[in-house]
Amino acid sequence: MRPSRWRRSTHVVLGVAVLVLVAAVVAAAAVLTRSKPAPAAEGVKAQPALVTAKPEITPVSDAAPQPSPAQLAVVLAPLVANPNLGQLGGRVTDAATGAQIWAQAENVPLQPASTNKVLTTGAALLALDRTARLTTTVLAGDARGQIVLKGGGDPTLSAAPPGTDTWYRDAARISDLADQVRKSGTVVTSVQVDTSAFIGPTMAPGWDVADIDGGDFAPIESVMLDAGRIQPTTVDSKRSRTPALDAGRALAAALGADPANVTIRPTPATGQQLAAVQSPPLIERLREMMGESDNVMAESIGREVAASAGLPQSFDGGVRAVLGELTKAGLDTTGASLFDSSGLSTNDRLTATILDGVVNAAAGDDQPKLRPLLDVIPIAGGSGTLSNRYIDTDAGRAAAGYLRAKTGSLTGTNALAGIVTDQSGRVLTFALISNNAGPEGRTALDALAAALRSCGCTT
Repeated sequence: MRPSRWRRSTHVVLGVAVLVLVAAVVAAAAVLTRSKPAPAAEGVKAQPALVTAKPEITPVSDAAPQPSPAQLAVVLAPLVANPNLGQLGGRVTDAATGAQIWAQAENVPLQPASTNKVLTTGAALLALDRTARLTTTVLAGDARGQIVLKGGGDPTLSAAPPGTDTWYRDAARISDLADQVRKSGTVVTSVQVDTSAFIGPTMAPGWDVADIDGGDFAPIESVMLDAGRIQPTTVDSKRSRTPALDAGRALAAALGADPANVTIRPTPATGQQLAAVQSPPLIERLREMMGESDNVMAESIGREVAASAGLPQSFDGGVRAVLGELTKAGLDTTGASLFDSSGLSTNDRLTATILDGVVNAAAGDDQPKLRPLLDVIPIAGGSGTLSNRYIDTDAGRAAAGYLRAKTGSLTGTNALAGIVTDQSGRVLTFALISNNAGPEGRTALDALAAALRSCGCTT
């Protein structure tokens, strides 16, 4: 049954009712609107006051007063007397004039630990282009299907898959080498590794083989993955005892060859180049080396300096090249006795005068090539090996951000070499070496350096 239709009269009645309701609503709205006072016209808002820019970083004044040597000695005396410092050698120098302000046993050769890297960095900046890169290549081998991974001294090469982070920023990748080899049309059946760029022992005198498992270094070879880290995702990673073979095995695996058959080539390879990748630029490698105190990186850069000087890429060649570059620049290296470029050797000896001399030269005007050294050393309480120091005491916190220094640590040894702006705005350079230190030796040395910031010491 279909629904019934409404009659026309019904539509008329409903339409009139709707019109009446709408009219009532409109009338009510009009009444309500008339009953409210009209809002006052808003005036134009006044413009905010102009702001004067205040830069967060301002240059130090050349007119800042130099500390009084006598007053500085008074302030440092009780800190120097701390028995936890053991045998202390130190020097503080004015950055602008080069004048020595304070010193103690400054010419006594002491174990410098990783502050030795200050010398390696200085020599690299003097001898090399800051944009210099190291090249790792793949060459055709002697037999059909054989290729040779030829090391060029780059310890940052990574086996990380494409699209994943590498341990070192912007590191070259095994996957890129493999892609280039495939594009060359070579069908790979075996891989050899050419480590001939570096000669001599892979460990320096005074190194402890147990430190490989401790993660401090890997045997120094001209090709390795992530500086020999077995697990390149953690700072606590153990290192490999066969870093060059590991790199070759990674390339073999990427190309479908048997990693177990990878060997070290007994003679330098001279075949056609099939692939090549490059390391990050020198300045970035120096930043990593100094910030994280990377021993393998330091040894690689020491050999880079040696190559530029025409010396063998070895521990001895690196040491001779580093000291030679500094001497050529007019820096005093009297008393230096080094066995490596990293400071890891317990046999290394430097004086506070040598260390402070390099930092002071970087802060001065005579050796502009050295200036970047000041930019790559850690910031107290802020970066690298100083990121968790100078944050536990009032004096330490007062120095945080104003003090930058390369650290050095071995058993019984603590050292600092760097730069600080004192309370008067004067820039000072310093080197402090503590041997036979007590259990609180590092804290005592930090307190001594922090006093250089808080003193001022102009009267």
